[in-house]
Amino acid sequence: MTRAVCPGTFDPFTPGHFDIVARARHLFDHVTVLVAVNDDKRPSRPTAARATDIQRLLPADWDNVSVAAWRGLTVDYCRRHGSSVIVRGVRNATDWQYEHRLAAMNESLGIPTLFLPARPELAATSSTAVRATDLAPRRFGR
Repeated sequence: MTRAVCPGTFDPFTPGHFDIVARARHLFDHVTVLVAVNDDKRPSRPTAARATDIQRLLPADWDNVSVAAWRGLTVDYCRRHGSSVIVRGVRNATDWQYEHRLAAMNESLGIPTLFLPARPELAATSSTAVRATDLAPRRFGR
């Protein structure tokens, strides 16, 4: 069984995040949406509340997707829970540069990263922009 992790602060979980998880769930036997604590960011809601919100947004028939909250290195979560790959979405060249540095570090610690490019219609949306405009997604058009 191949297990993957999609980590992020998800403040909030955007349609772009949803799309990355939707695509990843077809590539791996199991995907964990890992709601991470990032001390460099100040999320608008507690980690557990964000995790609960994401769980509610996921379709009930996505039985190979789970949501977990985590404080610590993503590679430590992967090791403890048998995940062999990290999945990250990239919207643009700036994302790529940042994510590539993280991926190199995670690779050196034994966990590779798979990058999925954002769909063009979702690439302009960031959590920061959603928070600024208070357009937090509810059910992603369903």
